[in-house]
Amino acid sequence: MSTTIDVEDRGFTLGDGVFDTALALGGRVFARERHVARLLEAARLLGIGVERARIEATLDAAIEAAPGAEPAILRTTLTRGTAARGLWPASTGEPTLVTTRAAWSAALLGKPARLVTATGRRNEFSPTANLKTLGYLDHILAAREAVAAGVDDALILNTRGRVCCSTIANVFVLIAGRLITPSLGEGCLPGILRALVIEAAPKLGLAVEERPLAPEALHGADAVFLTNSVGFIRPVTALDGEMLAREPEVTDALVAALGAHVLAECGVVLPAP
Repeated sequence: MSTTIDVEDRGFTLGDGVFDTALALGGRVFARERHVARLLEAARLLGIGVERARIEATLDAAIEAAPGAEPAILRTTLTRGTAARGLWPASTGEPTLVTTRAAWSAALLGKPARLVTATGRRNEFSPTANLKTLGYLDHILAAREAVAAGVDDALILNTRGRVCCSTIANVFVLIAGRLITPSLGEGCLPGILRALVIEAAPKLGLAVEERPLAPEALHGADAVFLTNSVGFIRPVTALDGEMLAREPEVTDALVAALGAHVLAECGVVLPAP
């Protein structure tokens, strides 16, 4: 799928925009309302005027373009549009909005991940810390470190040296029957799967804590896993070359709970990872 972007589009020149990544299964976007609501809230916070109906329409168009309702990763990108030079323009054109699709494979579900701690830090004090903005260079460089180390992803700490996220996912640890994940104040993104896991955990007898998390806690945890909309729950098997503990009963139960959501919303049975 090719898309033409104006050379004066602020998303291209300044990274002035946000994006969302969702999964389409059975011809429907999983957790669609949550994805649309998060994109609308990010646009509001950045002062980009876009109507919900326009976002819904671009999602529908991307889904309808797929033959046979094939599963796909949908990326919706929203920018402020074109404008004259200057950081805060006197006026802008219509916001640019496009949804692209890429193939998705069930092999991505629950794929184990080995991590290395990135040298860069995420600024939890930034006004955009909780937004999926187009300025992803810090995470790109962290991903390069992961590739150089021969692992799957990088663990990113915040400026206070506490766990924030991976380059593409939220982080959870299991300690003595409690699920702990960094709070949004630590600089992580409000992930859709993160929210679903937080909601599902109490029904499985798991207490949830959103709080600061020292990186050392990952080495002593009963399990560590990542969540995002493409891989759902990915167990972390190693950090900085040290093997981590795994407790598959808990992650399997959470995957089953998420699978129930998928079946209810998309009419699709989520394959076992």
